[in-house]
Amino acid sequence: MTEAVIETERLTRRLAGEVTVTLVEDASLAVHQGEFVAITGASGSGKSSLLYLLGLLDRPTSGRIWLRGDETSILEEDALAELRLAEVGFVFQFHFLLPEFSALENVMLPMQRLGRLPQPEIAVRATQLLGSLGLPGETEKLPRQLSGGQSQRVAIARALANDPMLILADEPTGNLDTAASANVQRILMDLARDYARAVVVVTHDRDFAAAADHVIVMSDGRIRVK
Repeated sequence: MTEAVIETERLTRRLAGEVTVTLVEDASLAVHQGEFVAITGASGSGKSSLLYLLGLLDRPTSGRIWLRGDETSILEEDALAELRLAEVGFVFQFHFLLPEFSALENVMLPMQRLGRLPQPEIAVRATQLLGSLGLPGETEKLPRQLSGGQSQRVAIARALANDPMLILADEPTGNLDTAASANVQRILMDLARDYARAVVVVTHDRDFAAAADHVIVMSDGRIRVK
Protein backbone atom coordinates (compact mmCIF):
# COMPACT_ATOMS: atom_id res chain seq x y z
CA MET A 1 0.00 0.00 0.00
CA THR A 2 1.29 3.44 -0.90
CA GLU A 3 1.67 6.31 1.54
CA ALA A 4 -1.53 7.79 2.98
CA VAL A 5 -1.66 11.33 1.68
CA ILE A 6 -4.57 12.28 3.95
CA GLU A 7 -5.79 10.37 7.00
CA THR A 8 -8.42 11.22 9.57
CA GLU A 9 -9.45 9.83 12.92
CA ARG A 10 -12.96 10.36 14.31
CA LEU A 11 -13.46 13.77 12.74
CA THR A 12 -16.41 15.75 14.06
CA ARG A 13 -17.51 19.24 13.05
CA ARG A 14 -20.29 21.00 14.95
CA LEU A 15 -21.68 24.52 14.74
CA ALA A 16 -22.66 25.89 18.14
CA GLY A 17 -25.70 28.12 18.55
CA GLU A 18 -29.15 28.01 20.07
CA VAL A 19 -29.32 24.62 18.42
CA THR A 20 -26.08 22.71 17.84
CA VAL A 21 -25.76 21.52 14.25
CA THR A 22 -23.56 18.51 13.51
CA LEU A 23 -22.07 18.69 10.02
CA VAL A 24 -19.68 15.73 10.25
CA GLU A 25 -19.53 13.09 12.95
CA ASP A 26 -16.93 10.45 13.78
CA ALA A 27 -15.42 10.27 10.29
CA SER A 28 -12.30 8.13 9.89
CA LEU A 29 -10.71 7.51 6.50
CA ALA A 30 -7.45 7.36 4.57
CA VAL A 31 -6.71 8.25 0.96
CA HIS A 32 -3.46 7.06 -0.59
CA GLN A 33 -1.31 8.07 -3.52
CA GLY A 34 -2.93 7.08 -6.79
CA GLU A 35 -6.41 6.68 -5.32
CA PHE A 36 -9.52 8.27 -6.76
CA VAL A 37 -12.23 8.54 -4.10
CA ALA A 38 -15.80 9.74 -4.62
CA ILE A 39 -17.97 11.14 -1.83
CA THR A 40 -21.70 10.87 -2.47
CA GLY A 41 -24.92 11.33 -0.52
CA ALA A 42 -28.06 13.41 -0.40
CA SER A 43 -27.96 17.19 -0.14
CA GLY A 44 -27.12 18.19 3.43
CA SER A 45 -25.52 14.83 4.22
CA GLY A 46 -22.14 16.36 5.07
CA LYS A 47 -20.23 15.74 1.83
CA SER A 48 -18.88 19.25 1.32
CA SER A 49 -18.32 19.73 5.05
CA LEU A 50 -16.10 16.65 5.08
CA LEU A 51 -14.24 17.88 2.00
CA TYR A 52 -13.55 21.26 3.62
CA LEU A 53 -12.15 19.49 6.68
CA LEU A 54 -9.90 17.36 4.46
CA GLY A 55 -8.72 20.53 2.73
CA LEU A 56 -7.93 22.25 6.05
CA LEU A 57 -10.39 25.03 5.22
CA ASP A 58 -12.31 24.26 8.42
CA ARG A 59 -10.99 22.98 11.71
CA PRO A 60 -12.72 20.00 13.30
CA THR A 61 -14.51 20.30 16.63
CA SER A 62 -12.79 17.06 17.59
CA GLY A 63 -10.72 14.38 15.91
CA ARG A 64 -7.43 14.52 14.04
CA ILE A 65 -6.18 14.96 10.47
CA TRP A 66 -2.76 13.97 9.12
CA LEU A 67 -1.64 15.43 5.80
CA ARG A 68 1.40 13.60 4.46
CA GLY A 69 2.20 12.55 8.00
CA ASP A 70 1.87 16.01 9.57
CA GLU A 71 -0.78 16.24 12.29
CA THR A 72 -2.60 19.43 11.41
CA SER A 73 -4.43 20.05 14.68
CA ILE A 74 -1.22 21.24 16.35
CA LEU A 75 -0.39 23.80 13.65
CA GLU A 76 -0.89 27.54 14.02
CA GLU A 77 -2.95 29.31 11.37
CA ASP A 78 0.04 30.56 9.36
CA ALA A 79 1.64 27.11 9.23
CA LEU A 80 -1.72 25.54 8.37
CA ALA A 81 -2.24 28.01 5.52
CA GLU A 82 1.24 27.31 4.08
CA LEU A 83 0.69 23.54 4.28
CA ARG A 84 -2.67 23.91 2.55
CA LEU A 85 -1.17 26.08 -0.19
CA ALA A 86 1.69 23.67 -0.83
CA GLU A 87 -0.06 20.32 -0.52
CA VAL A 88 -3.74 20.76 -1.44
CA GLY A 89 -5.33 21.75 -4.74
CA PHE A 90 -9.00 22.75 -4.85
CA VAL A 91 -11.50 22.57 -7.71
CA PHE A 92 -15.03 23.80 -7.11
CA GLN A 93 -18.31 23.67 -9.04
CA PHE A 94 -17.84 27.32 -9.99
CA HIS A 95 -14.30 28.00 -11.11
CA PHE A 96 -13.80 31.19 -9.04
CA LEU A 97 -11.22 32.57 -11.47
CA LEU A 98 -10.32 36.19 -10.82
CA PRO A 99 -12.10 38.05 -13.62
CA GLU A 100 -9.52 40.79 -14.07
CA PHE A 101 -6.64 38.34 -14.58
CA SER A 102 -5.85 36.25 -17.64
CA ALA A 103 -5.93 32.45 -17.58
CA LEU A 104 -2.13 32.44 -17.26
CA GLU A 105 -2.15 34.95 -14.40
CA ASN A 106 -4.82 32.96 -12.53
CA VAL A 107 -2.65 29.84 -12.69
CA MET A 108 0.45 31.77 -11.61
CA LEU A 109 -1.17 33.15 -8.45
CA PRO A 110 -0.74 30.11 -6.15
CA MET A 111 2.92 29.82 -7.10
CA GLN A 112 3.47 33.51 -6.45
CA ARG A 113 1.83 33.19 -3.04
CA LEU A 114 3.95 30.17 -2.09
CA GLY A 115 7.12 31.95 -3.26
CA ARG A 116 9.25 28.92 -3.99
CA LEU A 117 9.96 29.63 -7.66
CA PRO A 118 11.38 32.69 -9.44
CA GLN A 119 8.93 34.60 -11.61
CA PRO A 120 10.25 33.33 -14.98
CA GLU A 121 9.86 29.70 -13.84
CA ILE A 122 6.36 30.44 -12.54
CA ALA A 123 5.30 31.73 -15.96
CA VAL A 124 6.83 28.72 -17.71
CA ARG A 125 5.13 26.23 -15.39
CA ALA A 126 1.75 27.96 -15.72
CA THR A 127 2.07 27.91 -19.50
CA GLN A 128 2.99 24.21 -19.46
CA LEU A 129 0.04 23.35 -17.22
CA LEU A 130 -2.43 25.14 -19.46
CA GLY A 131 -0.93 23.44 -22.50
CA SER A 132 -1.17 20.01 -20.88
CA LEU A 133 -4.88 20.61 -20.29
CA GLY A 134 -5.55 21.52 -23.90
CA LEU A 135 -5.45 25.30 -23.51
CA PRO A 136 -2.21 26.39 -25.22
CA GLY A 137 -3.93 29.19 -27.12
CA GLU A 138 -6.02 30.52 -24.25
CA THR A 139 -3.30 31.79 -21.89
CA GLU A 140 -4.00 35.50 -22.37
CA LYS A 141 -7.78 35.27 -22.38
CA LEU A 142 -9.84 36.63 -19.49
CA PRO A 143 -12.31 34.27 -17.79
CA ARG A 144 -15.28 35.92 -19.55
CA GLN A 145 -13.72 34.95 -22.89
CA LEU A 146 -13.60 31.25 -21.97
CA SER A 147 -16.29 28.59 -22.10
CA GLY A 148 -17.42 26.85 -18.93
CA GLY A 149 -15.33 23.78 -19.70
CA GLN A 150 -12.27 25.88 -20.50
CA SER A 151 -12.68 27.86 -17.29
CA GLN A 152 -12.87 24.66 -15.25
CA ARG A 153 -9.68 23.38 -16.92
CA VAL A 154 -7.96 26.65 -15.99
CA ALA A 155 -9.19 26.06 -12.42
CA ILE A 156 -7.67 22.57 -12.51
CA ALA A 157 -4.38 24.01 -13.76
CA ARG A 158 -4.48 26.49 -10.88
CA ALA A 159 -5.13 23.63 -8.44
CA LEU A 160 -2.05 21.84 -9.79
CA ALA A 161 0.18 24.90 -9.77
CA ASN A 162 2.14 24.04 -6.62
CA ASP A 163 2.30 20.33 -7.50
CA PRO A 164 0.12 19.20 -4.55
CA MET A 165 -0.30 15.54 -3.66
CA LEU A 166 -3.96 15.98 -2.67
CA ILE A 167 -6.60 17.23 -5.13
CA LEU A 168 -10.08 17.99 -3.74
CA ALA A 169 -13.02 18.73 -6.03
CA ASP A 170 -16.52 19.78 -4.96
CA GLU A 171 -19.08 19.01 -7.70
CA PRO A 172 -16.52 19.96 -10.38
CA THR A 173 -18.82 18.93 -13.24
CA GLY A 174 -22.10 20.20 -11.80
CA ASN A 175 -22.14 23.33 -13.95
CA LEU A 176 -20.90 21.82 -17.23
CA ASP A 177 -22.45 20.28 -20.32
CA THR A 178 -22.00 16.58 -21.05
CA ALA A 179 -18.86 16.88 -23.18
CA ALA A 180 -17.07 19.29 -20.82
CA SER A 181 -18.12 17.17 -17.84
CA ALA A 182 -16.62 14.04 -19.38
CA ASN A 183 -13.37 15.91 -20.09
CA VAL A 184 -13.04 17.15 -16.50
CA GLN A 185 -13.82 13.65 -15.16
CA ARG A 186 -11.08 12.17 -17.35
CA ILE A 187 -8.54 14.77 -16.23
CA LEU A 188 -9.23 14.15 -12.53
CA MET A 189 -9.06 10.39 -12.93
CA ASP A 190 -5.79 10.67 -14.87
CA LEU A 191 -4.30 12.75 -12.05
CA ALA A 192 -4.83 9.83 -9.68
CA ARG A 193 -3.99 6.94 -11.94
CA ASP A 194 -1.22 8.36 -14.12
CA TYR A 195 0.32 10.96 -11.79
CA ALA A 196 -0.11 9.23 -8.39
CA ARG A 197 -2.11 12.03 -6.82
CA ALA A 198 -4.74 11.41 -4.15
CA VAL A 199 -7.99 12.74 -5.63
CA VAL A 200 -11.22 13.16 -3.66
CA VAL A 201 -14.36 14.32 -5.47
CA VAL A 202 -17.78 15.20 -4.11
CA THR A 203 -20.30 14.32 -6.80
CA HIS A 204 -23.96 13.59 -7.46
CA ASP A 205 -23.03 11.94 -10.78
CA ARG A 206 -23.52 8.19 -10.31
CA ASP A 207 -21.47 7.27 -13.37
CA PHE A 208 -18.59 9.44 -12.15
CA ALA A 209 -18.76 7.87 -8.69
CA ALA A 210 -18.94 4.37 -10.13
CA ALA A 211 -15.58 4.86 -11.84
CA ALA A 212 -13.86 5.70 -8.53
CA ASP A 213 -11.56 3.33 -6.67
CA HIS A 214 -13.59 3.85 -3.51
CA VAL A 215 -16.97 5.43 -2.81
CA ILE A 216 -17.80 7.10 0.50
CA VAL A 217 -21.51 7.50 1.10
CA MET A 218 -22.49 10.19 3.60
CA SER A 219 -25.73 10.35 5.56
CA ASP A 220 -26.54 12.72 8.43
CA GLY A 221 -22.88 13.68 8.71
CA ARG A 222 -21.65 10.11 9.04
CA ILE A 223 -19.75 7.85 6.68
CA ARG A 224 -22.07 4.92 5.95
CA VAL A 225 -20.06 3.10 3.29
CA LYS A 226 -16.38 3.28 2.41
